[in-house]
Amino acid sequence: MHFTTESSADGVTQRHFTLDGAPGVLWQPDGSPLGGRPLVLLGHGGGQHKLGPGLVDRARRFVRRHGFAAVALDAPGHGERTRSAQDERFATEIGELIAAGRPVSAWVARHTAALAERAVPEWVAVLDALSGEAERPGRTDDPGRVEDPGHAEGLGPVGYWGLSLGSAIGIPLAAAEPRVAVAVFGLTGHASQAEAAGRVGVPVEFLLQWDDALVPREGALALFGALGSREKTLHANPGGHLEVPEPELESSERFLARHLIRAGASAAPA
Repeated sequence: MHFTTESSADGVTQRHFTLDGAPGVLWQPDGSPLGGRPLVLLGHGGGQHKLGPGLVDRARRFVRRHGFAAVALDAPGHGERTRSAQDERFATEIGELIAAGRPVSAWVARHTAALAERAVPEWVAVLDALSGEAERPGRTDDPGRVEDPGHAEGLGPVGYWGLSLGSAIGIPLAAAEPRVAVAVFGLTGHASQAEAAGRVGVPVEFLLQWDDALVPREGALALFGALGSREKTLHANPGGHLEVPEPELESSERFLARHLIRAGASAAPA
């Protein structure tokens, strides 16, 4: 993991990095180590990127309100990453289908599944790299911190937050990665996702938009039903794909924070 630039504002440090060609951003409290701190993985939606205003605001809230760290990656073909010929074809064809009023859910599911195959190993690599970063007892560029080899803590509990494409990537990630302890998913739902969903066993809050033209509600409801989690909650609201009410987004952040705090407390030594 190669950190490139760093900035700080309102108590939050923002550090850009690259890892095996994948660009990302890490947010954490100013002057504080990563070790022992809950970490939120933030997946962006289709056509968006790691520095979308809503995502950055969410990351900063997790840091400022709860003292967590947060990290985001550009998904393949998004943000700073080069689009493949397949990505370009998808962008053209999905626009044509929408303009013609034709169903797009199956087409979107195929494309996002292909992106997830590339993105899930990248997220695992980021977790591995941040685990190594967290085991360092202090930031070498922090003059106010004393290096103490006896107090390296490793990563705290990990949560995942991502809707739409973020869920298409997050569901197989949570199914494969035991470090993910809680997740917020939603705005997705296709039969091809059911197998991975069945292997998700962590608490989940799932957001559904009742009038979503991109994700038929039947598919989203079926995917919620397929989730293997014993603790899962469905939050449904009227409106289209991009009309999730702000209070619903705030509720999902509270859900994630509550479980991460609880997981951190249970992992702390008595």
